[in-house]
Amino acid sequence: MEEKADVEEIVIVGAGIAGLTTALGLHRLGIRSLVLETSDCLRAAGYALTTWNNAWKALDALGIADSLRRQHDRLAGNVTFSAVSGLRTSDLLFTAHRDQEARTVMRKSLLEALAMDLPEGTIQYSSKLVSIEESGFLKVLHLADGTILKTKVLIGCDGVKSVVAKWLGFKKPSLSGRSATRGIVTYKDGHGFDNKFMWFFSKGLRFGVMPCNSNTVYWFSTWRPSKQDGEIEENPLRLKQHILSKLGKVPDGIRAVVEDTEVDSFVSLPLRYRHPWDLVWNNFCRGNVSIAGDALHSMTPDLGQGGCSALEDGVILARCLAEAIWRNPKEEVDEKEEYKRIEKGLEKYAKERRWRSIKLITASYVVGAIQESKGQVMNYLRDNIFADFLVGLLMKISDFDCGTIA
Repeated sequence: MEEKADVEEIVIVGAGIAGLTTALGLHRLGIRSLVLETSDCLRAAGYALTTWNNAWKALDALGIADSLRRQHDRLAGNVTFSAVSGLRTSDLLFTAHRDQEARTVMRKSLLEALAMDLPEGTIQYSSKLVSIEESGFLKVLHLADGTILKTKVLIGCDGVKSVVAKWLGFKKPSLSGRSATRGIVTYKDGHGFDNKFMWFFSKGLRFGVMPCNSNTVYWFSTWRPSKQDGEIEENPLRLKQHILSKLGKVPDGIRAVVEDTEVDSFVSLPLRYRHPWDLVWNNFCRGNVSIAGDALHSMTPDLGQGGCSALEDGVILARCLAEAIWRNPKEEVDEKEEYKRIEKGLEKYAKERRWRSIKLITASYVVGAIQESKGQVMNYLRDNIFADFLVGLLMKISDFDCGTIA
């Protein structure tokens, strides 16, 4: 068994969006952290994500927004269609809603941008956390390879199966009864689509196509598997045929995006969400331990806010921790006083994030239930009355400013 004698200031579990954002925010403020990542490299599962105003404010605060803007085109608006009738139900320009900045950002590009400015050795790959113990004011971390680490602060950004969230007393997020299938296609000579977010809805299906830039298109489909679907998600060929069979009346060019996606590139996973009341009744900070990202507020993707809110978390968490940890170099602080400062800093973070997280989880679930309803009445209301309202709700949700790092 290998044990490191040195005590880490801050250990972040998970090199996803929340974990790397927190680490970069801390680095910008002159505070070192260690990021433990289970995989042997940065993971880009999910291919891409929609980034709204709130995400770009966080990326601006981190100082990496402009490099990502150069790689990803700005979306001009949102167009919604009924895949049952083939008719357009909503057409909205983002400039009409607080000059909304929306782009489809490739996850790999985002993670690389977050990791690029971190000091060498910040991310420790192939490091899986298996258990947590307490030792005075420190947390003792046991890794799968036998390594033991000690840290003054522990932040869990380790997703829906978070070991840190479990230690805090949280149950694993619940299954929503829906699945999400995603893909990405790059066209050498350009894709030819307008620079808009295109949504298609039918009975029990939500399908979207979003250009990342002039050559690359990201698409997703959320749907409700039936008992007859069996193990379809584990068979990429059947999964591709299944998605194509559900598309209904969509333009041939849209259908071609799925057809052009390599079978081995299909990614499909069941959607999980944390019950909002878990965050009402449970503390997601205990002493010098807290959680962020999907470990805190896993949600369905119906508002496109999963990655955006993880960026918010990281900026606010880095700021609160820095305020708690920073001290005059001449000031002597004992272990107990330092622990109390860290505890207060994390409590401040929790206060800022609790109701925002509850709002996002709840709104995402409700919007998804409306959009994927199989009922005729709800489908009529969605296509003829709720379309503009739902888009407007999305715009309002994204009108959030996490503030600067300092």
